[in-house]
Amino acid sequence: MRPGSGTFTRTVIAAAAVLGLGAALAAPLPQPAQAAPAAPAAATDYCQGQCADILPPGANGNATLVEILGNKVFGTHPAHSTDQLGPYNDLAGGYPTLTDSKLSSFFNDSSFGVPADQVASVTKPRDDVTITRDKKTGVPHIQGTTREGTEYGAGYAAAQDRLWLMDLFRHVGRGELTSFAGGAPANQGLEQDFFRQAPYREEDYQAQIDSILAHGGERGKQALADAQAYIDGINAYAKKAKDGRYFPGEYVLTGHIDAITNAGEIQPFKLTDLIALASVVGALFGNGGGGEVQGALSLLAAQQKYGLAEGTEVWESFRQRNDPEAVQTVHDGKSFPYGGKPADAKGVAMPDRGSVTSEQLVYDREGGAATKDHVKVKAPRSLEKLRGIYDDGVLPRDLFSRKKGMSNALVVSGKYTASGHPVAVFGPQTGYFAPQLLMLQEIQGPGISARGASFAGVGMYVQLGRGQDYAWSATTSGQDITDTYAVDLCSPDGGTPTKDATHYRYHGDCVPMEKLERRNAWKPTVADSTAAGSYRLQMYRTKYGLVTHRATVGGKPVAYTSLRATYRHEADSIIGFQMLNDPGHVKDPKSFQTATQNINYTFNWFYADSRQTAYYNSGLNPARAADIDSSLPVKAEPAYEWREFDPTDNTAAYTPPSEHPQSIDQDYYISWNNKLAKDYAASGFGNGSVHRGNLLDDRVRELIKKGGVTRAALTRAMAEAAVTDLRGEDVLPELLKVLRSQPIDDPKAATAVQQLESWRGAGAQRKETSPGSHTYGHPDAVRIMDAWWPLLVESAFKPGLGDELYEALKSNLPIDEAPSAGHGPTGSHAGSSFQNGWWSYVDKDLRKVLGEDVKGPLATSYCGGGDLGSCRDALLTALEQAAAKSATEVYPGDTGCKAGDQWCADAIIHRAVGGITHDTIGWQNRPTYQQVVEFPAHR
Repeated sequence: MRPGSGTFTRTVIAAAAVLGLGAALAAPLPQPAQAAPAAPAAATDYCQGQCADILPPGANGNATLVEILGNKVFGTHPAHSTDQLGPYNDLAGGYPTLTDSKLSSFFNDSSFGVPADQVASVTKPRDDVTITRDKKTGVPHIQGTTREGTEYGAGYAAAQDRLWLMDLFRHVGRGELTSFAGGAPANQGLEQDFFRQAPYREEDYQAQIDSILAHGGERGKQALADAQAYIDGINAYAKKAKDGRYFPGEYVLTGHIDAITNAGEIQPFKLTDLIALASVVGALFGNGGGGEVQGALSLLAAQQKYGLAEGTEVWESFRQRNDPEAVQTVHDGKSFPYGGKPADAKGVAMPDRGSVTSEQLVYDREGGAATKDHVKVKAPRSLEKLRGIYDDGVLPRDLFSRKKGMSNALVVSGKYTASGHPVAVFGPQTGYFAPQLLMLQEIQGPGISARGASFAGVGMYVQLGRGQDYAWSATTSGQDITDTYAVDLCSPDGGTPTKDATHYRYHGDCVPMEKLERRNAWKPTVADSTAAGSYRLQMYRTKYGLVTHRATVGGKPVAYTSLRATYRHEADSIIGFQMLNDPGHVKDPKSFQTATQNINYTFNWFYADSRQTAYYNSGLNPARAADIDSSLPVKAEPAYEWREFDPTDNTAAYTPPSEHPQSIDQDYYISWNNKLAKDYAASGFGNGSVHRGNLLDDRVRELIKKGGVTRAALTRAMAEAAVTDLRGEDVLPELLKVLRSQPIDDPKAATAVQQLESWRGAGAQRKETSPGSHTYGHPDAVRIMDAWWPLLVESAFKPGLGDELYEALKSNLPIDEAPSAGHGPTGSHAGSSFQNGWWSYVDKDLRKVLGEDVKGPLATSYCGGGDLGSCRDALLTALEQAAAKSATEVYPGDTGCKAGDQWCADAIIHRAVGGITHDTIGWQNRPTYQQVVEFPAHR
């Protein structure tokens, strides 16, 4: 924990006294920094006060046990743990009147350095580095005189701000969450989901380190030296905090350290822990593709319904892998072919109907792993307020199983701005956690000069932020880098194999699968009362990847495997991030693109300096054999392998950088996980005519038509899109056309239509009438839309598709992602909304029914069988049902909200990963960490 204010220190001492904790626990409070030397001089900053950023809830993510108790009993917060929540929340109400001069009310100055009168503390963890924290936000500004000292300071500061979170996620990455944080069912589920995606042995982690040393050249060697110094800094702070008794209180609550005797340990971090942490980041935000088995099942259902040829055509129209109406980031017409449908696909391995079973993962459940029992452990009375804080899990159960595709970017060329310099508003949309997964920092040292956000625990470099005269950010692109292979099963004795066989054919030989196991056990604690238990996780690994399903193909048993290009290579991207932080490397768009080419995560990268803008799509795109359909399972035979595939360390030939979508100085760029470029196939379903990217594209296109774009104007465009219902803006007009095609006689239905029309006319927003009112404008229309959407989709599509195909397509793409749905990276109340849904399907189908021009239509008409009158009747009946639903039915309530509370159902609630909780804020669909930048000068 970092030094706090005198007032807060007195508060927590009072809390300790009131709670009867005594001196033993009152003592572990942060001590004031030594009389501070002057803050080091800042690096040259060419942004001249025109760069800003924000990351809620606050920079400080550590809290001692006393501070956690103070939060629960008195509602107090450690210094700088919640001070960014208010400005972040206020933008939703304040954006309509936003000007450049008012940006500072909603964002923080992200200039380099700290003015002398704003220095709160200066810490010197060793002689060659200082950590300066500013008074307003407490962000660490790290400046080193040596490279090693700089990285040591970065690790030290990271531990000051995120020690518990880093420790938690290294155990997630190792598949050991329950053993570390408790056996709550949500912890079990999350641990299992992650182990399915990235099961490793210790030697696998070490192999990634060895690979960087062997193939990364001088930058690779420097990166690992930086990483080791970073770890040394983490461990130095962890030891000081443990010895000084100001370590995060969660260690006490989860049974790792005794509150009275201080017995216990914070296990030192090691280099392989960073590989485990990198695998978490890659799995959450940098993956793409997969799901070919689920795609095959829906294709089978379509073929069963319509016949082979028509069924395939129907399925392809729902797949929308290259929809001509989809909004694109690179919109200048340049083609980047990748992942498209071949004219004559080779090697497809479709399962026999009814033969697919998921691979078993969990074995040998005992105790609390097999029951729902809870045990109340003995604890001081003072800790009763904290009992069971992790009974529902320390992290969301579906953190890794939900489809991820977040973050947005708006970048405008200087040709269209008021100043003549490019303007950018961009950032990652990573959910809302307390503490946040990202942390802010400035790092200045030999070969490093940057400020921005990094994922806690792998913050050797700024991953998203700004340099001396340039800024960059990323969104998830999710292109297909994961394929499914069907490996033929065999018996080593030459007998007939079963679906459960653990040997398979590789290049003609019958070879054993490699078994990867993890046995986890836990005991009840104050934080998690789940009864003591254990289980064993088991995955089989083949040369074609991890076994996910069993099936038969043509009557013969196979195992379906998932082969991800970045598996065993999650840490390789460290070199690209190092280059982004190096002012000696990044000097212009081309050098920026070169840096991002060294990042293998599937990201869209955006760049702006004072003169130019740029875009590049990164990712380890495998070069596939000719005529392979990557949307479906493929036979595991040499002819269908990735080109130059070597299973020893999972390497292959990859598409060259020139084939990745990229651009320099396009008029504008937008990204909200939409289609990247012409002929660059979307990896999932539903990327068609209506996408949340349209909310940005429409607004930015209008801005550049007018010209004179400012930072405030671009921020307003983002903020307006952030409170807009995509269905209401882009699909409701067609719905209303259908309904108004005949007079509406029923008074209640007519009223509902009028309410929807009024809401659409006002912008289809989900926004408070005034800041703090907790009441939406047009609340009835919003309620009706939320109730109507799932009903109208079913009434329009299910009769034509039939039950089996309708359900199969729903498994490929959920129907809805409204803010109140429990869909986001932190479960319900997660902010991010309207990415995955049937909006394009409804839009295209209704436009066809209305007789309008549709490019890339669905293969057949569904609503009313293509008849306008029948379609209208179906939609009107669904509308009448929806309008009759009360607010308590539409918004049933949860642990954070009362039933019927519409505003709260949408609202953002920071998921408490640590012991501190925060106020609920209104819904916004915007980046978690966000920059607003406009550089007026360049080196």
